[in-house]
Amino acid sequence: GTLSYNAGRANGYNFYTSFGLAVGGSLIWEYFGENTRPSYNDIIYTPINGTFFGEILYRLSSNILDDRTRGGERVFREIAAGLVNPMRGFNRLIQGKSFRRTNKEIYEKEPINIPLYAGVRKLDDPNHTMFGNGTYSGIINVQFDYGNPFEQRKRKPFDFFKLRADLNFGVGRKYLDNILGYGILFGKNLQWNKMAILVGGFQYYDYWDNKKFELGTIGFGAGAISKLPMSKVSNIYTSIHLALVPFGGSRTKFVIDTTQVRDYNFVGGLESKFECTMNFGKYATATLRYYFYWMRTYVGANGNNFIHILKPRITVRIFKNFSIGAESQLYYNVRDLHGIPSIHSTQTEQKVFLLLYLEDSQRRGYYH
Repeated sequence: GTLSYNAGRANGYNFYTSFGLAVGGSLIWEYFGENTRPSYNDIIYTPINGTFFGEILYRLSSNILDDRTRGGERVFREIAAGLVNPMRGFNRLIQGKSFRRTNKEIYEKEPINIPLYAGVRKLDDPNHTMFGNGTYSGIINVQFDYGNPFEQRKRKPFDFFKLRADLNFGVGRKYLDNILGYGILFGKNLQWNKMAILVGGFQYYDYWDNKKFELGTIGFGAGAISKLPMSKVSNIYTSIHLALVPFGGSRTKFVIDTTQVRDYNFVGGLESKFECTMNFGKYATATLRYYFYWMRTYVGANGNNFIHILKPRITVRIFKNFSIGAESQLYYNVRDLHGIPSIHSTQTEQKVFLLLYLEDSQRRGYYH
């Protein structure tokens, strides 16, 4: 889906036209590229998420490319952009754009921040007390904050997005713990007294694959992001989102499979997200995140699944863009399946990490 989408974007088509190419590419593959019956979930999932990640990769590659540069810098930029967006890199090569020179910037660029952290995670044993025995693993997190949500401007799809991924090491095969992200589709900037606000429609992507639960969703809904100055150097950033999940997959140990070999249920429902961060100048931040998923089974073990995730976090600056941080997570899941007693499960985890904040000078003041 991403390749089909960027085949359009790399040749000058806009967001919506390129989405049509992703739909066409998915249909062609399902009907003419496989020797099995078309998979309806792939027909839906491939173009929607292909567009989500395709636009993110297209915009990240635009931030890398610069046709004004020459020599080693130019070679590095072309290779890096090609690795980020292979379809665009291939098109640039065959069209001769990899070698052209300009005297001005020709790519749409937005300020971007990339927080990176690495550390240790302790996953508590649910059979003991809440902070009892557990297992340890190494963790790496990467996040992309693209665009300024508080800039007064006419909004375009994905001129503001957030994407984060958590990796775990030492937990077996489940290295990729989660990928979460959202991008704006349309919106409007508002000003209410001292508070700057962005409201609009968003596309959401959620993928969880860990020892606690497995869930993948696509979502479309409304969101509001605000910035409230508390002093000259401190602000409170808040984001609230509510989305419809038309299609998703959820794995439980109670799976009814009558169609194909799979170990998950087809689900849909609602998801909501709340994030609030207060920064104390450049010295410390305090963050609270809450995620809620209500998933109703379409195909599989009939019933409802309610997932709550609460994540408080603090970071303290120790040197320039380096900070030390700690985060706790409370996971609570209720599975109400027909014909099976309700299942209530709780698990907690703690993280300690070292954070490197790669800050774009154009985006200073938005620390979220």
